[in-house]
Amino acid sequence: MWEGLRDSIVDVIRQKVEGKDVGIACSGGLDSGLISAISKEYARSVTLYTCGTNNAFDVSMAKDLSKRLNLPFVHVQISKGTIEDLIKELITATGVSDPFTISYELQLFSVCKECSQDILLTGQGADEYFMGCAKYVGQTEEEFDLLRKAGIERLLNVSVPCEKAIADYFGKDLFYPYLDDRVQDEISKIDPASMMPEDMDSRKQVLKDVATDLGYGFLADRKKKSSQYGSGTTDLIRAIARERGVGYANLIAIFYDEVVYGEKQLERGAVVNARIDPIVKLKAEKILMERGLSPSEAIENYYREVIRSEEENRSD
Repeated sequence: MWEGLRDSIVDVIRQKVEGKDVGIACSGGLDSGLISAISKEYARSVTLYTCGTNNAFDVSMAKDLSKRLNLPFVHVQISKGTIEDLIKELITATGVSDPFTISYELQLFSVCKECSQDILLTGQGADEYFMGCAKYVGQTEEEFDLLRKAGIERLLNVSVPCEKAIADYFGKDLFYPYLDDRVQDEISKIDPASMMPEDMDSRKQVLKDVATDLGYGFLADRKKKSSQYGSGTTDLIRAIARERGVGYANLIAIFYDEVVYGEKQLERGAVVNARIDPIVKLKAEKILMERGLSPSEAIENYYREVIRSEEENRSD
């Protein structure tokens, strides 16, 4: 059913890896698993690299995948004792200060640091283009389209530039099969609405069909967690933050200041941690942008209004 997409994925990988020694940034899931399986057919050698703690979900999944595909596996270990230096080096290499970006790019950074091959392939982009995130499930078509476009925008404008900076820092040729123009052309022929997942199990159904068609049906049933959770990165950072008596985002801000300025900046604004409905966030930020306001400005204005209202009530 998806012959054009299937053939384009195989072709771009074949052309990139044929006769070469390559590494795969591997979480053990469908995205990187399919790339690994196809690469094995054409590359001179393929090595799987997985970043995580000793008991990380991704490490367990990748070990299993390496046995199924008979490919060598390298566990790029992270721990509470090493993660601070890794984060600071990541900041040095990329200039990124956003805690969320750091939480999910630290894995690629660690893999690039360890990888001995010049060419490294990644499954980045599959979540955004094949609807792999849980947030896509149960949405209306309007909300689904909003989330999809926002995810792709962040991928192309935040994630990929950060990853390119990481690759340049380590002198790696980072390749994205799912973002290749030929694959993207085939994806563009598929109605995004037809890829809306009805439930958690139907996420990335198109890519699952491609894997099955290529003879790798076992990949379609593999479970996956977001990289920052599957690797154990978030748990490590939270543990350090608790020990220091600061919030997650504040800890990253402290690391950033130490790298860029050599010390914590006292004038830095306070960080507000909040989880809200992603649809509400996207719609509100679109309105704020039209009004020329940043989310930070809007939150501060709201806080000031809360204070003003309380002071008025006390004076009555």
